[in-house]
Amino acid sequence: MVVHLPPHHLKSAELSHRNAPHHTGRSPPLLIAGLPSRLIEFPVLHFHDMATGQLFSQKTQALFYNYKQLPIQRMLDFDFLCGRETPSVAGIVNPGSEGFQKLFFGQEEIAIPVHSSIETACTTHPTADVFINFASFRSAAASSMAALNQPTIRVVAIIAEGVPESDTKELIAYARANNKVVIGPATVGGIQAGAFRIGDTAGTLDNIIKCKLYRPGSVGFVSKSGGMSNELYNTIARVTDGIYEGIAIGGDVFPGSTLSDHVLRFNNIPQVKMMVVLGELGGRDEYSLVDALKEGKVQKPVIAWVSGTCARLFKSEVQFGHAGAKSGGELESAQAKNQALREAGAVVPSSYEAFENAIKETFEKLVEGGKIPPVSEVKPPQIPEDLKTAIKSGKVRAPTHIISTISDDRGEEPCYAGVPMSTIIERGYGVGDVISLLWFKRSLPRYCTQFIEICIMLCADHGPCVSGAHNTIVTARAGKDLVSSLVSGLLTIGPRFGGAIDDAARYFKDAYDKGLAPYEFVESMKKKGIRVPGIGHRIKSRDNRDKRVQLLQQYAHTHFPSVKYMEYAVKVETYTLSKANNLVLNVDGAIGSLFLDLLAGSGMFSKQEIDEIVEIGYLNGLFVLARSVGLIGHTFDQKRLKQPLYRHPWEDVLYAK
Repeated sequence: MVVHLPPHHLKSAELSHRNAPHHTGRSPPLLIAGLPSRLIEFPVLHFHDMATGQLFSQKTQALFYNYKQLPIQRMLDFDFLCGRETPSVAGIVNPGSEGFQKLFFGQEEIAIPVHSSIETACTTHPTADVFINFASFRSAAASSMAALNQPTIRVVAIIAEGVPESDTKELIAYARANNKVVIGPATVGGIQAGAFRIGDTAGTLDNIIKCKLYRPGSVGFVSKSGGMSNELYNTIARVTDGIYEGIAIGGDVFPGSTLSDHVLRFNNIPQVKMMVVLGELGGRDEYSLVDALKEGKVQKPVIAWVSGTCARLFKSEVQFGHAGAKSGGELESAQAKNQALREAGAVVPSSYEAFENAIKETFEKLVEGGKIPPVSEVKPPQIPEDLKTAIKSGKVRAPTHIISTISDDRGEEPCYAGVPMSTIIERGYGVGDVISLLWFKRSLPRYCTQFIEICIMLCADHGPCVSGAHNTIVTARAGKDLVSSLVSGLLTIGPRFGGAIDDAARYFKDAYDKGLAPYEFVESMKKKGIRVPGIGHRIKSRDNRDKRVQLLQQYAHTHFPSVKYMEYAVKVETYTLSKANNLVLNVDGAIGSLFLDLLAGSGMFSKQEIDEIVEIGYLNGLFVLARSVGLIGHTFDQKRLKQPLYRHPWEDVLYAK
C-alpha cells in the first residue's frame, strides 16, 4: 500500500501559504506497520500539492506517550471489537520508567513494553508509525518534536490543550518540511472505522457500537471539535452506512493539519464516497476548503456546517470553548463561512438542525446512483467485562500478579526460554545450556556453556575452612535442616568472600573501556581507598599460583575468539605483583574478566545487555550456584558423620580487656 501524506498549512503570517518554501527531494525510508520487511519511501510533496491517502489501517501500530491506562485499554478494546490480529499499541513511552504494563486484548492479558525514551521505543518498534502524545501542554511540544525527528514516525497526535502557539508553529513547519502529519493540539485524535483508534476518540464502547465504528462505512468526516465528533458519528450512522475515517483536528488557533487537508485526502480514498465537515467560527481554515472546491480539486459531495451562528446575538466579541473559536471579523463568522462554502459547491444546510437531513439526502442520492454499494453488517464480538463488574463465568478477566519470560509450564511439557524439555534432552544439553536459557534467555554456543560448567566445577568448594563452609558446618552440627544450613553458608557470600566477581568485572570493564593503563587503574583505586576486586589471595602468591585461574585461562585461550579483558586483568596483576607477592589474579578476577570476554566475544549481547548483566549480579550468581553444591556436600558430610553441636574452643579466642 502506497500512502501519500498531506501537507500542513500554516495560518501565521511568517509561515503563510504563499511564502512557504517548496521542498524537493525524498524523505528517508520509513518502516510501515504491517510491512516489517519492506521499506517504502515517501516522496516529499510541494506545499501547494494536495496530498492524498489514508493514514491508518488494520495493521497500524502506535507508540503511546505518558502512560494512561484507560485510553490505552479503550484502544485495545476497539482493536478486539474490529477483529484486529495484533494490538494497535506497540509500546509505551514513560520517561524515567522501563518494564511492562499489563493490559487486556479481549480475554487475553498482554504485557506492553514500557520505554524510558522516545528514541529507544522507536528503535525497538520500527513498524509503529503513529505517536499518540498524552503529555501535558508544558512538555507536549518537546516530546512531539522528538517523535517527529524519528524516521519511523509519520503521524503525531497531540492531545493537550494550551500548547504555546510558537511551539505549535515550529512543529507544523517541521512536519510539513519532512512530509509528516500532526493531528492537534487540543484533539481527541481520530479513528478509522474497523481499523484503528486514537485514544478516547468516539467515547465509550457502547457509543462505538451504536455508531457502527467497528466496521468501515463510506463517509469521511473531519471536525475541529472532538466532542461534536462523537455527536456527528452518531448522526452519520443513523442516516448513512457509517464512517470510513473521522478526524478531529483540534480547536487551537494553529492546528497541525487543516480541514481541507483531510477533505483532500478523503477525496482520493476510493472507499470514501462523501465527506462531512464540521467547522466553527474563528480563523480562516474553512476558506482553504472553499478554494479547493472552487478549483475543482474535490470531486465528491461535501456536506458542511460551520457552527457558531449564534455569535451575532451577542453585542461584544465572544470566546467559545476552543482557543480558535473566536470571531475576529466578518470573514471569520460562521455565517460568512457557511455562505462561502455553499457558493463553492458544498451542501450547506440552513441550520445545524437540518444538517442530519442534508447528510441523509446526499447519501441516498449516491445509493440511488449506484455509487455506494450495500455494506454487509457484522456482529461485533462481546468485550469481556472486568472483574469488578462481572462475576459469571466467561465474563471475568483477572489481572496476573507476576510476569515471567524465562519459562512456561503450561501445555504438554515445560519450556525453558521457549525450548521444550524434550528438545533439551534430545539435543544432549548440559547444565551450562540450561543456565544459558534460564539466565540469558538464549542458547549460547557450546564453548560458552562449557565455560559456565567449568566455572561451576572449579568453584563448587574450597575446603571446610572458608567462611561459607564453616557457617554451614556449624549450622548442620546444630541439628538444622539442609535449607537452613545451606542458607547460613550462602549468607557469608559478599565483597570479602566469593562475591567479588561482579565487582571485578565492573571495574576491569570500566578501566579497559576508558583506556586506562594498568598502573593508572590501580593507583586511581588506591586513591579512592578501594581494593582492586579480583586481585589478591590469603594463600596464593607469585610462586604458588591458583590452579583454577590457570585452567580458566588455558580454556579461554583455546576457545574464546577474544580475551581482551582477561589480558588486561593479567597486566593489572603484573603491576600489583610489583607491590606485593600475594597480589595475584584470583579466581573471582579470572571469572569476572573472562565472562566479559564471553559476553563481548560471542556477538550475542549488546553493550547495554552486558552492562545490565554485570549490574544485576549474574556473575556472582555463578559463584552462588557453584558454591551451593559444596555447601550441600558439607551439610550431608556432617550429618552422615553424626557430628555433635559445635563449640568454638576458648583457647582460640583472645579475651581482650
